Amino acid sequence: MAANCDVVVLGAGAAGMMCAIRAGQRGRSVILIDHAKAPGEKIRISGGGRCNFTNIHASAKNYLSGNAHFAKSALARYTPRDFLDLVERHGIAWHEKTLGQLFCDDSAKDIIRMLLAEMKAANVDMRLQTQVTGVEKTPDGFRVGTSGGTITAANLVVATGGKSIPKMGATGFAYDIARQFGLSLVETRPGLVPLTLDPALLERLSPLSGVSVDADLRHGKTGFREALLFTHRGLSGPSVLQISSYWREGDDVTLKIEPDVDIAGTLKAARKANGRQAVQTALSEVLPKRLAQFFVEGRSLPGQMADFSDKAIDALVATIQNWNIRPAGSEGYRTAEVTLGGVATLELDSRSMQAKSVPGLYFIGECVDVTGWLGGYNFQWAWASGHACGDSI
Repeated sequence: MAANCDVVVLGAGAAGMMCAIRAGQRGRSVILIDHAKAPGEKIRISGGGRCNFTNIHASAKNYLSGNAHFAKSALARYTPRDFLDLVERHGIAWHEKTLGQLFCDDSAKDIIRMLLAEMKAANVDMRLQTQVTGVEKTPDGFRVGTSGGTITAANLVVATGGKSIPKMGATGFAYDIARQFGLSLVETRPGLVPLTLDPALLERLSPLSGVSVDADLRHGKTGFREALLFTHRGLSGPSVLQISSYWREGDDVTLKIEPDVDIAGTLKAARKANGRQAVQTALSEVLPKRLAQFFVEGRSLPGQMADFSDKAIDALVATIQNWNIRPAGSEGYRTAEVTLGGVATLELDSRSMQAKSVPGLYFIGECVDVTGWLGGYNFQWAWASGHACGDSI
């Protein structure tokens, strides 16, 4: 069945729904299309099912992009406080965890219900389980072919996300549309993703699978101080996901385990208190037992603390708090939380998210070359870019 509207939005994720809401509030007729059975699937699974819906510290410095300044405009005009106001208006209970991360007290579904209520109030026509079969430019705007009929609209918003988590329906469709209209792309790759290790190193580290420690993980001048988890595939945990967005194949990362702990001082004190204590036992006071065992076994170390010189202690601590590891790769889009790269920011107007060379065509959210850190930053970009687009369209 044919339909006509002011705005057609492709993708009922965070950015797409926010854009549809804002455009509808401004009196635009909006049709929102998604191939999924339900809207906001990434919202639903995020934050362990409680949705880390924003971060109170979000600013352009928390994003990777070919243009470090591009995100500033949208982020300044729709802030974490703005979204939090919306959450509170809907009576959704929330709490702050570490590092400014805001979560629902109950369920991520509360955020989805909120967005659905806002879309209903804004008279958005949402069409799920609808496939897009083609997009073409017309003198008056765009013609979108779908499994439910043809839609014509003055404006087309692409909010179909990136390639991460394909089992949830993620595709490179946004990039196909960008290419169709001659827009340039920044190479895409998985971001916020666990790192894998080569078989030899993985075998050495296999006894550590399941061990979690506080760590300062660095790649060049970039570092993140959060938990690290050893897995049966390699390395995971917040610090690893964060650094994965900066890491490139062939590079080393430097791991400082328990950065706030004076391990050398602890071992020297243990030597003074009980020289007959085993080195591994003393080290287990500050590290998980399996990790202490890993650092002691296979090294020519004295068995008792009394025989452990200051030089030997310092050498051991250096292996723990200045440990260079070369990952073999990442787990890829299968487990990546986001996609790095995408539609080049030089192609878009930072205030409206409109393609400079194609009036009426907009790209928002994850498909744009703006990728946030772990911790609610990518949702804030989705809300901000979607709102900027809806406010301009």
